[in-house]
Amino acid sequence: MKTDKELQHDVLAELEWEPSLDASKIGVTADHGVVELTGSVRTYSERWQAEFVAKRVLGVEAVANEIEVRVPDHITPEDAAIAQRALSALDWNVAVPKGRVKLTIQHGWITLEGEVEWYYQKRAAEDTVRNLLGVRGITNAIVLHPRLRAGEVKEKIEAALRRNAEIDAKHISVEAREGTIVLRGDVRSWAEHEDAIHAAWSAPGVIHVEDHISIRP
Repeated sequence: MKTDKELQHDVLAELEWEPSLDASKIGVTADHGVVELTGSVRTYSERWQAEFVAKRVLGVEAVANEIEVRVPDHITPEDAAIAQRALSALDWNVAVPKGRVKLTIQHGWITLEGEVEWYYQKRAAEDTVRNLLGVRGITNAIVLHPRLRAGEVKEKIEAALRRNAEIDAKHISVEAREGTIVLRGDVRSWAEHEDAIHAAWSAPGVIHVEDHISIRP
């Protein structure tokens, strides 16, 4: 197992290696597998990317993202301009059902609302507006509407886990009830953990995933 100092070093190195990030103003601390990110970036996309990068480092079990988004005043667009760009981007994204997603924005913070059938559609809406200039944060309040029965969803997820070469499916159990999936067990890395979560969210009708998967040291 890595020491806190080793984990801190590895996360900093991974952040500096990521070409889409300016890691010069990002701080990292580590405490028994929990990594805290501090400092500031210019875009919400960078803040999100920093968290994503930290999670893929071996030994990271959780990330506390305290990075602030500080958009330079001379390039900060008004909320109305951001809203217009966001609506246009959503309209052009074929993965987002037309007319099903609405948004509000206040001081650069976007709230997405509406109802869709699949998790990937909910995620696509968030991904679409994340990279817009001036966005400081996103609340994804889009609701998923289930269609399949719990037993069918459970079978589809278990099959998906078995198909994934990176997941040791025999160490993960799946429970399903009214759109909620409960995952239990243990995996070897954060990447394997994320693959299992992705498999659960990829099933039709999943509204919520309860994550009780631990990472083996």
